[in-house]
Amino acid sequence: MMDNVSVVTMFTLTGLSGTTNYRVILLFVTLLCYCVIWLVNLTIIVTIIVDKNLHEPMYIFLCNLCINGLYGTAGFYPKFLKDLLSTTHVISYAGCLLQGFVLHSSACADFSFLLLMAYDRYVAICRPLVYHSVMTKQKVCVFVLFAWLIPINLVFIGSITTVILRLCGSHIPKIYCINFLVGKLACSASIAHVVVPAFNYTFYFGHFIFIIWSYANLIRTCLTSTENRIKFMQPCVPHVFSLIVVVVSLLFDLLYMRFGSKQLSQSAKNFMAIEFLVIPPIVNPLMYGFKLTQIRNRIQHLICGKRSVFSLKS
Repeated sequence: MMDNVSVVTMFTLTGLSGTTNYRVILLFVTLLCYCVIWLVNLTIIVTIIVDKNLHEPMYIFLCNLCINGLYGTAGFYPKFLKDLLSTTHVISYAGCLLQGFVLHSSACADFSFLLLMAYDRYVAICRPLVYHSVMTKQKVCVFVLFAWLIPINLVFIGSITTVILRLCGSHIPKIYCINFLVGKLACSASIAHVVVPAFNYTFYFGHFIFIIWSYANLIRTCLTSTENRIKFMQPCVPHVFSLIVVVVSLLFDLLYMRFGSKQLSQSAKNFMAIEFLVIPPIVNPLMYGFKLTQIRNRIQHLICGKRSVFSLKS
């Protein structure tokens, strides 16, 4: 079996087996969902870029969170739509590693930007006197740069540990590729393939703990002041909701992959697999777009402005 390592150049994705009867409906729903993701995220991104009044740390982090949503979903939806139109669901070795890299790095970057948004609110409410010295334009740029580079580098190292594995199988029981499932096809266990993911999980669990700690301090501070309570409610409520959505969506998939029952239907498995690629990219921009007054007003202004232009032309 070890001699057949070089033969594994393609992987078969078996997650779509049994979907023949409702593939057309699934194709339509998936395409609609992907269009909605692009629409809502692009609306927030363009609104923040165009309006100079929104060039503040909180909105810059939100803009990057939406960009990351488009980046992560681009690693899944085009390939998934292609598979729905095909009778064979295969992916090349390089394509599998690339897809796994994009999905992993996007999930990690979500936590990075949620952490930055929590830190921004913590400094603004709990340490308002030093806010403008801490959240300068230069520091915000550095924060954003590291929020992208750290996940990319950590996931890249994890991908390297997957590349060096000797594989004895080519069937992946999922609708997309991830390093964990490729690693399960290895002929023998690799310490690096266990240690590196364990470090990454611990590192981002630390992000989660920091976010919880910052919000515990925020809530304690807000209880002492009505002004702080107002500051907390508008930007922080959608942030907390986004954190819950991201964590729950990822936990569903992670816990199932490691401890899930084989008796679960394939449809239920697929739902758990794509939950973090459907709910957060749609819910996050909608929550911020409806809840944050400045963004909501700017979007309404743009829409009303276009309507008035069209009415004048007519």
